[in-house]
Amino acid sequence: MTKIGIVTGSTRESRVNLQVAEWLKDFAEKMDTGAEFEIVDIKDYDAPVFKEALPPLMANRQYGSDVINNWSAKIDSLDGYIFVTPEYNKAVSPALKNLLDYIGPEFGNKSAGIVGYGSTLGVAATLSLRQILSNFNMATVGPFGAFSLFTDFEEMTKFAPAELHNPTIESVITTTVNWANGLKTIR
Repeated sequence: MTKIGIVTGSTRESRVNLQVAEWLKDFAEKMDTGAEFEIVDIKDYDAPVFKEALPPLMANRQYGSDVINNWSAKIDSLDGYIFVTPEYNKAVSPALKNLLDYIGPEFGNKSAGIVGYGSTLGVAATLSLRQILSNFNMATVGPFGAFSLFTDFEEMTKFAPAELHNPTIESVITTTVNWANGLKTIR
């Protein structure tokens, strides 16, 4: 069965990111995709700021800490991902970027969907994340989710998305799963 990780993008105590990821998982599980979905919470991988001696492509998947080796194993076990990214200063969060910097080959030839949110729909973070993921030889799917802190969250703290997003989210999920299935043939 195709395994898709829904990767959170924030570790803040007051984050709404996990709410979006849980909603997305519930939404995906109601669809008939033939895939299995799980939340990969980056808060479970508390890594120091990246300062390894070797870049990930030269590390042969042998990293300097158990946390990063566990992160590597989790990412390696999945066929595709849907990243849920907040927008911090027109970019992804430092916590997500830091974990992405630690590994690389584990993402190769896999699919990635992106769901962003923020005061400007998370569009800049989504575009930034697409560029980062392309460096790993990932196929980022065309459709992406874009939620507003002002209209899709109650008092900016409780996720309550408008139904008008449903067709787009269905497309993100379906396309990510389809590409994950297709890319299995070249891994």
